[in-house]
Amino acid sequence: MARAFKIITGRLVIRCYDPATDAAILKKSIDESLEHLKPWMPWAWHEPELLEAKAERVKKFKDKFYSGEDYMFGVFNLDETVLLGSSGLHTRREESAREIGYWVHKDYINKGIATEIVCALTKVAFDIELLNRLEIRCDTNNTASAKVSEKCGYVLKEILKGAMKDVHGEDRDTMVWEVTKENYTQSAIRNFMLSAFDKTGVEIKP
Repeated sequence: MARAFKIITGRLVIRCYDPATDAAILKKSIDESLEHLKPWMPWAWHEPELLEAKAERVKKFKDKFYSGEDYMFGVFNLDETVLLGSSGLHTRREESAREIGYWVHKDYINKGIATEIVCALTKVAFDIELLNRLEIRCDTNNTASAKVSEKCGYVLKEILKGAMKDVHGEDRDTMVWEVTKENYTQSAIRNFMLSAFDKTGVEIKP
């Protein structure tokens, strides 16, 4: 199980989803951002969902987080009234590795939010979760995501030809960006300022 359930940065609260409060705010954020998300997120073509379905989805996010199956985070403003996006330390790779995925609400793109998310989760992954490797995967046409990866110290490892298909069944090439524990120890992200808390609200010191 992940140690960090809540992370606070200069502008963001990144935390485990709460079914009691987050279903409606997640639905609102996704519904408002659908046209922005559809080119890059195949799941967005199945939106919008009914609120009841979104509530069930948020419950699954939390259940998987607590069981250690996967780690999905909501990304909020500091008073947690607006969902700026969503992210995760996904368990799609080997045991000591994770994949960072993210999306940002259309009104908050080009404001450094994605970079702040990736910096925060990268630091938490290596300093608190003690992982050895992280990946970010994105469409080769998604230049904005590629820039975020590069800015955060990730290196382009490979391009997977036809690794995914879009909603129309067309092949999509995927960039695989990587940072290892060794790379991280020499990175400026080590100095990124944040606070992390466990599921009881106790602050975690790296």
